[in-house]
Amino acid sequence: MKVLVTGSAGFIGSALSLRLLERGDEVVGIDNLNDYYDVGLKQARLERTAAYTGYTDQRVSLEDREGIAGIFRKFQPERVVNLAAQAGVRYSLENPLAYVETNLLGFANILEGSRHNNVEHLVYASSSSVYGSNTNMPFSVHDNVDHPVSLYAASKKANELMAHTYSHLYRIPTTGLRFFTVYGPWGRPDMAYFSFTKKILAGEPIDVFNNGNHQRDFTYIDDIVEGVIRVLDRVPEPNPDWSGDAPDSATSTAPYRLYNIGNNEPVELMHYIKVLENCLGKKAEKNMLPMQPGDVQATYADVDELVRDTGYQPATTVAEGMARFVDWYREYYGV
Repeated sequence: MKVLVTGSAGFIGSALSLRLLERGDEVVGIDNLNDYYDVGLKQARLERTAAYTGYTDQRVSLEDREGIAGIFRKFQPERVVNLAAQAGVRYSLENPLAYVETNLLGFANILEGSRHNNVEHLVYASSSSVYGSNTNMPFSVHDNVDHPVSLYAASKKANELMAHTYSHLYRIPTTGLRFFTVYGPWGRPDMAYFSFTKKILAGEPIDVFNNGNHQRDFTYIDDIVEGVIRVLDRVPEPNPDWSGDAPDSATSTAPYRLYNIGNNEPVELMHYIKVLENCLGKKAEKNMLPMQPGDVQATYADVDELVRDTGYQPATTVAEGMARFVDWYREYYGV
């Protein structure tokens, strides 16, 4: 297939592109290489995909309406995976308009490109953050998610609503994936485990929010990519049993689906830090702090629908995944 991957220099986008190329697909990758975090790391990721003749690299921002339209017209992708976004809950408190421009306006441009170019299937990144104030665990795609606690979360919920509208009006098959705390080699430096590693090795204290009383459904990058590919290959169809009398938010009379994609096993933050300390062979000095605005106590993915429909099974433990990350980190940064 010819697959358009947005955010192709990003953590998930780069890893997904590699897997698609390795199985023989043609990939058109777009990224604007913004400086939200280290551009050098993004360029290093791109060097890996550039080694494949089936990869085409395009430099464009999602919010560039004409630029995105031109990419669709020129390359005519059969399927699209939209992973580009302004990421990060905490940054959304400082710069909310960046999320409006990229995550809302930019996603609208992707939807329009898919509409006008007969895209067979649009898969897009949502987030576990949409569950917001929900406390019923594990989080289910059938739960109400009307109470986000950050603009980042609200923008991802809006993406789901926008996708449904296009699936309903224009019959574009769309699937939203609610990612749960993705980690691993080539990851994002703004993520906690990445900054923890840097500070522990430097002998600096790490900030542990909510006094360490967090739980997160940490999901290893290879398991995420496997799930994305399984979903990409399965074009959604309308749910014939859907009823407006008891509406199911995860399906529709339109070709529309939502899935959680996580490890299905929440881990205490303090245990996660202990695993990291063991991998590094060094103890962390901890600066215990209260919960930050926009944060949530716990995340825990119910992945039953994804398992049922695609056979998805996460296979990487936190101990295995963190060991691989630390090995990569030491090699990449020479520490």
